[in-house]
Parts: sequence; structure tokens; C-alpha cells
Amino acid sequence: MLLTPECLKLDFEFEASRVATFIKDAIVRTLKKKGAVVAVSGGIDSSTTAALCVRALGSDRVYALLLPERDSSPESIRCGKMLVDHLGIRHEAIDIAPILESMGCYRYRDEAIREVFPAYSPAFKNKIVLGEKSRQEPGINFYSIVIESPEGLPLKNYLQIVAATNMKQRTRKSLEYFHADRLNYAVAGTPNFLEYDQGFFVKLGDGAADIKPIAHLYKTQVYGMARHLGLPAELCERKPTTDTYSLEQSQEEFYFQLSHETLDLVLCGLSQRLDEATISRGTGVPPAELKWLIDDVKQKRVSTAPLHLEPLTLVRPSRPAMEAI
Repeated sequence: MLLTPECLKLDFEFEASRVATFIKDAIVRTLKKKGAVVAVSGGIDSSTTAALCVRALGSDRVYALLLPERDSSPESIRCGKMLVDHLGIRHEAIDIAPILESMGCYRYRDEAIREVFPAYSPAFKNKIVLGEKSRQEPGINFYSIVIESPEGLPLKNYLQIVAATNMKQRTRKSLEYFHADRLNYAVAGTPNFLEYDQGFFVKLGDGAADIKPIAHLYKTQVYGMARHLGLPAELCERKPTTDTYSLEQSQEEFYFQLSHETLDLVLCGLSQRLDEATISRGTGVPPAELKWLIDDVKQKRVSTAPLHLEPLTLVRPSRPAMEAI
């Protein structure tokens, strides 16, 4: 079997109808809710999720939240507003910076950076990136903090910076559930399959949701779905970003290391149990680099498995099925 981008092609109309049916059944019949709350970032995943919710429930039963903070890109805010105007859905913009400030988000982050880069001040911009050494030692990711120039980042400082920035996702999710409770709506999560499979989400942050309508779609397919649903061309062509740090940052340099187009094909090849030679030919990734990449994919699945776990209990309480309630 050949591995080509054709393997990721979908009947988008059929799939859109299938997902819309799932959303309606899950929210209305199973969860007994009236509509959906979607946090809109201006990115392709949240845009497509919101559009599918509108298809399933109607524009009057979808509520969007735009939740910028101090480090958010103005482009993300502009694209988020473009989406809600295009879909004609009710929305609210809430600046979460004051909440994060009161929780110590920026202070904890800056303290960790300043230990490594003493001259750092809030006037500087920053981001965390994967270092080149990550490719030399599979299974171990080495990070650098980028200010004006890369500096080695000790694990303690990396963990504190990540812990501080994770407050952003968890704060957003708290607001999503506030509005969901207020409206008797469900929270629609926005991870695609690549993010879901590789654990690229914050537990109880962007990983928390009542439904995850596109978690089975490869990132490439999400872009195709967005175009099929008629979303604005600018949104359909926008490259994925983390929009978490003050410096512009792609998802590749922070986590995935290669483009989503390549990783989608690698995951597709692995799911079909294709041998490495076939995957290498189909992706154009040299065999030695592919071996490292596959090891990295498998390691991420192992190391992020706890993100998918339910809370652990000594004895698992038995509960009646929802259908019996």
C-alpha cells in the first residue's frame, strides 16, 4: 500500500453531517443541555468546532468566548472576531489578564526566567522552544528559553514556566464552564487527532470538555473541513500557533518538531501498520530521521498517557448508566 496525502481525504459533507449528528445527540439527548459553549482562539480547530456546532444546533444555541490575555496575539483576537461575525453567533470577549495576574501566572513565570536570564524584565518577550539536542537523543526533549538569544533551560525552571502558563488554559476553561452552567449548555472541546493522540493539551485546561467533536480528525482534515464549511479563507490558511507566549511561536517549535502535514501522514501510516520504508517514501522523511520521529511519537503517547486518565480512586464507585437515570 502507498502512503500519500490521498489517504487523508474525506467525503467532507458526509463527515460534517456525521459530526453534527453526534454533537446534537451528545448535547441534547445524552447531556440534556440546550447548546454549546466554544472558546474561540482564531485558530483552525476552534473555528471548525464552532462551525460544526452551528450546523448541529443552529447559531442561536452556540455561545463563543474570546479569552485573550497579556501575551495573546492581536491577530488571534481579530481572527476570533472574524469567525463569530461570520457564523452570526452570540459571543463575549473577556480579558483574563487580571485573573492571571492575581493568581501569580506572570510573576511565577518571570521568576523562573530571571534565574536563567537575570537581565529579564516584563518588557522582554519570551517563548520556550525545543532545542536541536532533542533530535540527537530520542525520548528526551531539551528546551531553551528564547529572550534575545537562546539560553539553556534547567528542568526546574522549565516546569515552573509551563506550570504558570498552564494557568491560562485552566482559567479559560473555568470561564467556559461558568457560562455553560449559566446557560445550561455543554462545553465543546477543540482538540484534533494529532493533539489528542500526542497529548498536546493541558489537563483540566483545554483538555477538559463535555464533548470533543473533532478529536478523530487529523489536522489536515480539519483544514479541509473548514474550507468545506465555508469559513473565511484567512482562517483556513492560518498556520497553527500556541498563542501562549509573548513571542510568536509555532506548534512545531514548541512540541511537534515537524509540520502537521508530515506528522498526520506518519500517524496515518502507523495506524495502518505500514512498515517504516513505506512511511519514509510516503512522507519524504529520510529513514534515520523517521526512526527518530516514530520513537518520539511513541514516547509522547507514553509520557502523556496520564493526561487521559480519570481521577484515580482506591475503589471504583459503581454508578448507573445514564440511560437508566
